[in-house]
Amino acid sequence: MTWTPKLVALDVDGTIVNGDNELSDAVREAVVAIRDSGIETVISTGRAISGVMDTAGKLGFTEGIAVASNGAVVFTYDPVDVIHSVTFDASAAVRRVLEQVPDAIVAVEQVGTGFRVNRPFPETEFAGQFVIDDVERLIADPVTRVVIRSTDHTPAEFTAIVHDLGLEGTNYFIGYSAWLDLAPEGVSKASGLDVVCERLGIEPADVLAVGDGNNDLEMLQWAGRGVAMGQSPDALKDVADAVTGTVEDDGLAAELATYL
Repeated sequence: MTWTPKLVALDVDGTIVNGDNELSDAVREAVVAIRDSGIETVISTGRAISGVMDTAGKLGFTEGIAVASNGAVVFTYDPVDVIHSVTFDASAAVRRVLEQVPDAIVAVEQVGTGFRVNRPFPETEFAGQFVIDDVERLIADPVTRVVIRSTDHTPAEFTAIVHDLGLEGTNYFIGYSAWLDLAPEGVSKASGLDVVCERLGIEPADVLAVGDGNNDLEMLQWAGRGVAMGQSPDALKDVADAVTGTVEDDGLAAELATYL
């Protein structure tokens, strides 16, 4: 391949790290080598800032720019400095979901500090600090991101419920578990990366993006080269320019090796 990216945008869960938040030596070495070669390397994730910094720490990155909260937050580090954020009124969407799933867990992001939740998430599913609060207070003000988790439905059941609701005024992503991310309409990892590219003077055509989830679809379509991990859903593979190995097979390392 003669094309070489000027910027590499990397999803975290299922791309850089596995389901246990573990980073393999092969992936760490490949990502570090890409950055050391002079290619801008950007973490682009649904995680909040604390989750980004956890991954940056695993990689040994002490400075950089990142996209968090599925594109609603862009920040530089370290120290953390939020340079772009988008908020929205999630109250109507949250109420509609709760009408169908009244026992769902609701979390709203407090940028830079953690989350406020109506009750705790299942153990091991939620990283970072959180404060328990009433749902109506959680959705009283505009937010950058809302997470809704059903512990009583399968992912397929929850997906069907959400799709049938016809949510308006929001962009939403459904994870591998019965987990729903609500974001401002028009906001995605792609829109967050647009902010990054404008700041750095890089065109989307010169970006390599790698991801594995529904929330990576816009990013892979937007980038000059979009690569889906091997375990990705078919919908993501269908829009990708290429498919690499699974996260367990160090698929990200295999893709990055092309440019080293």
